[in-house]
Amino acid sequence: MADVLSQNEIDALLSAISTGEMDAEELKKDEDSKEGKPYDFKRALRFSKDQIRSLTRIHENYARLLTTHFSAQMRTYVEISVASVNQMPYEEFIRSIPSMTVLNIFEAPPLKGRMLFEVNPNIAYAMMDRVLGGMGHGMNKIDKLTDIETQLISQLFAKTLSPFRDAWGSIIEMEPIMKDFEVNAQFLQMVSPNETVVVISLSVTIGEESGMINLCLPHVVLEPIIQKLSMHYWMNDEKKKAPSEGDIHALEQKVKSANISMTALLGDTTLSFSDVLELSVGDVVRLDQTIDDPVTVDVGSLSKFTAQPGKKKQHVAVQILGHLDKEGEEHE
Repeated sequence: MADVLSQNEIDALLSAISTGEMDAEELKKDEDSKEGKPYDFKRALRFSKDQIRSLTRIHENYARLLTTHFSAQMRTYVEISVASVNQMPYEEFIRSIPSMTVLNIFEAPPLKGRMLFEVNPNIAYAMMDRVLGGMGHGMNKIDKLTDIETQLISQLFAKTLSPFRDAWGSIIEMEPIMKDFEVNAQFLQMVSPNETVVVISLSVTIGEESGMINLCLPHVVLEPIIQKLSMHYWMNDEKKKAPSEGDIHALEQKVKSANISMTALLGDTTLSFSDVLELSVGDVVRLDQTIDDPVTVDVGSLSKFTAQPGKKKQHVAVQILGHLDKEGEEHE
C-alpha cells in the first residue's frame, strides 16, 4: 500500500515546489526512471531463508568435524569453515566449478538421489601428498591422475562421509555411501539443468595450501526432510514428546544395575580429643544405643532402613526390619 500524506505534508510539499526548493519535473523524471526488478524463473528459490540458516548451522558443525578429522589424519595445521551457502540452478553450479576437478558422488540412504562433494585439485593433491609422507604441497595435474592416485583420493574423501552423517544426525539418520569418482564436470549429470541445488562452499587451509570444497545438495534429494530444516520443526511439541515405554524400561534397567554403597551404623558417640588420644587396645567405647535397638542402614548419604545385626553363615550381616521416610520416621 502507498504511503498516505497528511495535510501538513501536502502543504509543505506544495510550498517547496512554489518556492523552487523542489523541481516538479525532476520528481517526475525520478518516478519515470523507476523500473521493476527482473525475475528469472530458472532461478526459482526453493529453500527459504530459515532453511538456509539451518543448512548453514548443520554444515558449520560439519566443518568443525572435518577440521578435527583431517587434522588427525594429516598431522598438520588444518582449518575448515563455511564460506557461503547459496541456492542456484544445477547448470549454473556446474559452470562455476573448474572443468577438470575432483568430483566425489555419494548417496545418503534413506534419502533418494545423488549428492556431490567437489574438491579443488590443489587441496586434493596437498592432502594426498601429506598422507603419503610429503610436506603437503599442492599441484594441479588433475587430467593426468594415475590409477593409484585416483584410488587414494577416492578413499581419502570417502572417510569424510562419517562426519557428514554425524552433522546431519539431529535431522535424519543416514548412511552415506561413496558411489562414484569423476574429474570432468561436463560428464556429470546428477539432476536436470534447471533443478535447484544448495551449494555449501567450505574454505580449506592445509599447511600453506588453501582452496575450496563445494557440497552440492539437490532440492529433490532434500525434499522429504525439507520441513525439518525450519525453526517450526524445532519448536514443535513432537520434539518434546514423552519417552516411550522402551526408553523407560531401559532406564530402569540401568538404574537397577547401578552400584551404590550401603552402611550399617551400630550407633555413635561423642568423645573429646584428649579421650581419643588416650584410647588403647582393649578399651570399650560406649555408644548411644543398646544391643536391642535396631541399627540404621544408610544408602549412599541417606538413612533409608532399620535393621538388626547378626550373622549369615560365616559372614556378618543385617536383617532389614523397616524403612525410614524423609522425616526419619520408621515404617514397616
